[in-house]
Amino acid sequence: MVAPLKVGIAGLGTVGAEVVRLIEAQQSILSARCGRGIKVVAVTARNKSKKRGIDLRGIDWMKDPLAVATHPEVDCFVELMGGAGDPALSSISAALAAGKSVVTANKALVAKHGVKLATLAEKHGGALNYEAAVAGAVPVIKTIREGLSGTSINRVYGILNGTCNYILTRMEQEGLSFAECLKDAQRLGYAEAEPSFDVDGYDTAQKLAILASLAFGTKVNESAVSVEGISTIAAEDLRAAADLGYRIKLLGVAMRTKTGIEQRVHPTMVPLTSSIAQVMGVTNAVTIDGAGIAPITLVGPGAGGAATASAVLADVADVARNVRALPFAQPVAKLKTTTKAPMERHEGGYYIRLMARDLAGTAARIATRLAEQKISLESIVQKHPNGGLEPIDGTKKSSPVPVILITYATSEDAMRRALQAVQKDKVISGKPQVIRIEKN
Repeated sequence: MVAPLKVGIAGLGTVGAEVVRLIEAQQSILSARCGRGIKVVAVTARNKSKKRGIDLRGIDWMKDPLAVATHPEVDCFVELMGGAGDPALSSISAALAAGKSVVTANKALVAKHGVKLATLAEKHGGALNYEAAVAGAVPVIKTIREGLSGTSINRVYGILNGTCNYILTRMEQEGLSFAECLKDAQRLGYAEAEPSFDVDGYDTAQKLAILASLAFGTKVNESAVSVEGISTIAAEDLRAAADLGYRIKLLGVAMRTKTGIEQRVHPTMVPLTSSIAQVMGVTNAVTIDGAGIAPITLVGPGAGGAATASAVLADVADVARNVRALPFAQPVAKLKTTTKAPMERHEGGYYIRLMARDLAGTAARIATRLAEQKISLESIVQKHPNGGLEPIDGTKKSSPVPVILITYATSEDAMRRALQAVQKDKVISGKPQVIRIEKN
């Protein structure tokens, strides 16, 4: 009989404990699918006495992660501690240097040190699997790295943060403010007490950097991602989007352009008819546009103990079956270096909300400034008192009027120059709200 794969786990929080439970509960299924058993032989965590609801009898409890990573019986080291530095980095590095395989859910570590770790994996022959680092139970890593290995990918984009999607869903459905929805998300445990990493887009940026590397053969570089969060989105933007046939989502988008690989995270208007517009609440989704095929959208739970543990165990099962895929789909030596693409080069449609002042010729002045930058308008409407939208008709108002502009494809640089000119003309109040539009 083939000897079981012996696993060591560092980190026994919600995900780690669930991995231990799943391995024990699904022994017969795993043995049948992998051709061998999977056995946890060593673990470590910060608190040995904590109640976890799992049976650790017969499993070595080690003093620290490095001891698990270098344990002579461990074939596969599973890192579930988190953090972009030590002890995660040093313990994974030690395991790979010893020729062991590694499974991790650590997006921060892969985004920052993925190339270094992939180099170790290639040199010493172990696997480096990280499906759970991006979109939880949604198998997007395997889909891009293996399922679409024969397809040239043009664009990959998606909803990669459940916290932000939950907040935007609640804002849209209940007409609540960002602050109200964030507070409720914190109460329910969807958002951290310090939520900026999620709502400012940085969590999504780390995941996008990983997907971009897989899709386009680039070195993982989270600093190459342009990032904007959702805190400036107002309820009126969500209502206007719905009236115009769109829905607002925080998207991570990586795509080929004439000037290189563009990577960006920002609130985005997507057509209501698109698959990604239907994804609500804490659910994640990723759409892949490949040459010669219709877009593929993967949807599922992006966080939570059970979802993440499922992805971790799938990676462990690959190791047990002796499946070895290059960490970033091709040798590290062939990965291209990428730099941050200036957002000024971005081309696409835009939603612009202005507070137009009650001045003669305001609409004409706005239109003139846009025309000077060769920006064509798909529509220009003002808010009706009943909350709907209607074409601008020149009716005088006693206070600033919300005006919504939808542009055809233009450059970000042209759009910014036009809006700067409009502000200098002093025909609007406050700062314009600008949201990019992503077509199907």
